[in-house]
Amino acid sequence: MHATAQLYDLIMDLELRHLRCLIAIVDAGTFTDAAIELGISQAAVSRNLQALEQVLGVRLLHRTSRVITPTTAGVHALAQARQVLAAADNLVAEATTGHTRLRIGHAWSAMGRHTREFQRRWATRYPGVELQLIRTNSATGGLAEGLCDLAVLRTAVDSRRFASAVVGHERRYCALAADDPWARRRSIRLAEIPQRTLLIDRRTGTTTPELWPADQRPRTQDTRDIDDWLAIVAAGGGVGITPEGTTAQYRRDGVVFRPLRDAPPIAVQMIWRRHDPHPSTHAAIALLTELYRGQGLAG
Repeated sequence: MHATAQLYDLIMDLELRHLRCLIAIVDAGTFTDAAIELGISQAAVSRNLQALEQVLGVRLLHRTSRVITPTTAGVHALAQARQVLAAADNLVAEATTGHTRLRIGHAWSAMGRHTREFQRRWATRYPGVELQLIRTNSATGGLAEGLCDLAVLRTAVDSRRFASAVVGHERRYCALAADDPWARRRSIRLAEIPQRTLLIDRRTGTTTPELWPADQRPRTQDTRDIDDWLAIVAAGGGVGITPEGTTAQYRRDGVVFRPLRDAPPIAVQMIWRRHDPHPSTHAAIALLTELYRGQGLAG
């Protein structure tokens, strides 16, 4: 407990201005130039460096009349200082530009074949709000992790944490190796899949064994993410079932997609934090709904 308290006191004594001075001295090469860059006096630069060395308990710079070089401890401290300041700058940017940027997360397929048109129309209709699409291999497309403001999902939603709206539906497709005998067919029946090994992603995928009766379920093999899934399909290690959005977003040599007959469609949803929605949430929902309705079930 005593060691923890000491570490806490050390961190509390450490200030960002100390780190900025260390970086400025090394980058500028002299205390004088560092002072000019930071807009403070040379004496203040010296005091900040001394304070940092005192807090850390190590010497950070070798100083001579002609040159300044980091010590071994200084090299490590400098690298960490750059990371800390970058994180602090990102924190400020996130807080001050939250309403001028909309980050939409997704696990696999974004908006499917509507992705490009969504981006174009958003830029035209809402030029003051920068749109960013972020792929994150998580069950919430990065929303729970704080990586986005809302997310596009094709799986179940925790309604206690997130609000959601269905924006459209997509057909299911079977993913096959290009040289698979089934690749010569126009479509595949759901009842045929148990003849093959089915590749699934239990964290973010839309396919589960529950699509089939308990006594007719296929053998399954777990995959880590979309790239792993596609690589195994291309190698003939199994087949996959996926929303139509995947067929538009992930074209891969050696992989073909065929419509899956007799399979229920997949609901495409947008989800957001129930108690902290981004101001542009409903505009995004309306635009994506418009695009899906314009093409119907074909997604």
